[in-house]
Amino acid sequence: MRPPLLNPLFAPVTSLAGVGPKQDKLFRYLLDRSETPRLVDLLLHLPTNVIDRRARPTVREAMELIGQVVTLEVTIDRHRPAPPGRSRAPYLVYASDETGDVILTFFRAKKDYIEKLLPVGETRFVSGTAQIFDGTLQIVHPDRVVDAEGLAKLPQIDTVYPLTEGLAIGAIRRAMTQALAKLPGLPEWISPEVLRRCSFPPVAEALHRVHEPRELTDILPQNPFWSRLAFDELLAGQLALALVRAQLRRPAGERNAGDGHLRHKIIDALPYALTPSQQQAAKAIADDLNQPLRMLRLLQGDVGSGKTVVALLAAAAVAETGKQAALMAPTEILARQHIKTIAPLAERAGMQVAILTGREKGKERREIVEKLANGEIDLLVGTHALIQDDVVFKALALAIVDEQHRFGVRERLALTEKGDAVDVLVLSATPIPRTLVLTYFGDMDISELREKPAGRQPIDTRAVPKSRIGEIVDGLTRALDAGKRAYWICPLVEETDSEDHAHLTNATKRFETLQRRFGERVGLVHGQMKGAEKDRVMAQFAAGEIQLLVATTVVEVGVDVPQATIMVIENAERFGLAQLHQLRGRIGRGSEASTCLLLYHEPLGEMSAARLKVIRETTDGFRIAEEDLRLRGEGEVLGTRQSGLPGYRIARPEVHAQLIAQARDEAVRIMQDNPKLKGERGDALRCLLYLYERDEAIPLIGAG
Repeated sequence: MRPPLLNPLFAPVTSLAGVGPKQDKLFRYLLDRSETPRLVDLLLHLPTNVIDRRARPTVREAMELIGQVVTLEVTIDRHRPAPPGRSRAPYLVYASDETGDVILTFFRAKKDYIEKLLPVGETRFVSGTAQIFDGTLQIVHPDRVVDAEGLAKLPQIDTVYPLTEGLAIGAIRRAMTQALAKLPGLPEWISPEVLRRCSFPPVAEALHRVHEPRELTDILPQNPFWSRLAFDELLAGQLALALVRAQLRRPAGERNAGDGHLRHKIIDALPYALTPSQQQAAKAIADDLNQPLRMLRLLQGDVGSGKTVVALLAAAAVAETGKQAALMAPTEILARQHIKTIAPLAERAGMQVAILTGREKGKERREIVEKLANGEIDLLVGTHALIQDDVVFKALALAIVDEQHRFGVRERLALTEKGDAVDVLVLSATPIPRTLVLTYFGDMDISELREKPAGRQPIDTRAVPKSRIGEIVDGLTRALDAGKRAYWICPLVEETDSEDHAHLTNATKRFETLQRRFGERVGLVHGQMKGAEKDRVMAQFAAGEIQLLVATTVVEVGVDVPQATIMVIENAERFGLAQLHQLRGRIGRGSEASTCLLLYHEPLGEMSAARLKVIRETTDGFRIAEEDLRLRGEGEVLGTRQSGLPGYRIARPEVHAQLIAQARDEAVRIMQDNPKLKGERGDALRCLLYLYERDEAIPLIGAG
């Protein structure tokens, strides 16, 4: 399927000179690949910085440039090898120019290699980071040492790449030079008007100038070279979404919403009235189910805003016409939480529901699969287990996918392929700002649940310096004596010896100190415990056998204990906004007022202070998501750690936001003019989809 033109770029990096099995392993780690990376993966690993070797400071001038990379012209004076038997001591080379002396320091150095590299009495050009040691200029492990002839060949501006331990910068530069030499003549996939409007260079020029810059500014993300590559990546993503969407949006046959009799029974069975936005969402979904096109709708709202009930109403609308629905969640905890909410309500309406995860085995699983195939189950809730081959629906009409961004295009399609013209409803518990929705899902219809369900209590949130921890423990004593329940959240599980974490309290240690005060009333859960053990402690907390639960962020999702009204988050400055918001959502679920205390370590950085301020001021998840995006780009908004767009390596939300909309418009135009990607431009666009690993959408072009 892959255009043969691209074959050179899909060769493994191990085909390059100097990249052996040991480096293969390091490149896998660096480029985040499970198998050997290909040249295309290497070429899309962009530099983060440059070194300017055009300036030639003297030794005296270099003394003012500490921490910067300098290139010096020096005479080699003498060598001082490490004393015998002291292999840990450095090998020192003394050199100078007319303004002063510099020491070149090498660890674990081979004597004959250094003597050849830096012969006494000769002039050499040495480049590396300037440091001061005992008042003398020092360069440890210079990254370049050349003579005049070598200097002429040296790039005047050198790139600096993100590295991984054991992989030297030189190894990456050498591999990159070879990979660039193998770049085939790529066709142009961007339309002439976009190229003109954005002043984009051709793709080969963009790659060359980013990896072999002629100016210091060539590698900046906002400049045309990097922006061109970012647009390519965004266009590949948007085009793939548009192809999936065209496939999902094909005209549907008979429609999937009934007369409302089951929905009325569910609404009557609810202990509270639906909020206005739940009513609006349910109505929008029912309208979609009656349209002659398949539904593709995103339902988003905070934890506890009542998404599960709206999803159940959608399933009921489908069951009214005798068809089936499936709800797929990313984890077993979430799947079981949905079924806990759904089962009693469905029962009252006479709907049959079941759950299917990895835990259902043997006879039990066979029975569920059998009932599903003969249409006895109206709604099946589960994990990835739902898309296994032997799970066959009699008449699947609605696929509900929870926490969408953790599922790929493949899973989304695998579930819809289990029925005919299946409607799709996506649930997201992380409110996603609109710009991001476009990036991840293309043009979906969106319903937002903005209000908190009836009966939810406001949460009083305060930030307290860690120095006042004693007062907090005293306050907890009074609260526990009065029968209240509380969470105490810590960022780490156990001791680490890293400097950086010196002030972080790990959960185990905090549990031990609180246990001395509260004895049997304290429990501990963290991510490294076995599932059954975690469940046991959670159950004790839910039953009130323990009143204080010390936990890591495992309680972020899937824990529902309405009686818990206090939460202490230790080292709150270490958590992202989305995380703080999700954690706090564990309290304020019952009828009592709740308190959340953010314990922070002083001094607070500017960014942390801004985050804590937002959390104190609002409980509106949508506002928090917008602020989160403004404060630091998208990574955390979607719960993925690194900053930047998940699934995107080059596009940077804060720099390329305006390119997202342009890429989307371009994808829409392509789908209007050339939906089957025919002709020369079509071939070029197929190349683009392969290069950016969006080719899973290509088989859809022929489908339907």
